Amino acid sequence: MDLFPRSWTALRTAVADLCDQDFEQPSGCAGWLVRDLVCHLVIDAQDVLITLATPVEAEPTVDAVTYWNVDDRPPTGQDPLDALTVRLAAAYGDPHLLRFHLDDVGSAAGRAAALADPGVRVGTRGEVLTVADYLDAYVLEWTLHHLDLTAHLPAVAGPPAEGTARSRAMLETIAGAAFPASFTDTDALLVGTGRRAPTGAERTALGALAERLPFVIG
Repeated sequence: MDLFPRSWTALRTAVADLCDQDFEQPSGCAGWLVRDLVCHLVIDAQDVLITLATPVEAEPTVDAVTYWNVDDRPPTGQDPLDALTVRLAAAYGDPHLLRFHLDDVGSAAGRAAALADPGVRVGTRGEVLTVADYLDAYVLEWTLHHLDLTAHLPAVAGPPAEGTARSRAMLETIAGAAFPASFTDTDALLVGTGRRAPTGAERTALGALAERLPFVIG
């Protein structure tokens, strides 16, 4: 559970440090500008608050890894929910308002996570899992979106190393195979989730795993 606050704080800090012009740059999410991604993070923070306030008595149905749905097609940005996020982000107008809303709701989500009992079971997306597994799952979410945030903003600090390492481990569990040792954790996440295509040398190193890419997490 310690990785959740580190990953979330690092991501929120990166957003807080953006200048207004950065919000108009493309993100690593297809069809989304940085402002659209930040708006999505506000929605994510709301989801964390809702989930942590939804305890259930049923037995867990998923854990931190099986919580995620996995597809083999990267998003195009044309999904109705993706399109709604773009409209919501545009409605903010001033980037300061979007930045403020993420800080406000995001801080509350962070506090709720810190106060939550890791053994309590919560319900979300029609599934049940422990708080510890839920927050662990979100380390992968925060890390991938932190990489999305910095995709075209190289001067912005990236996610913490321990978060990328844990996220790689989760992705390898999802894939049922390890990425080559020559891959950095960041490269494994970017290539593994279809955020960039592997180079020729990387494809060779991946071997049979290359034919199964990408593992699109959602």
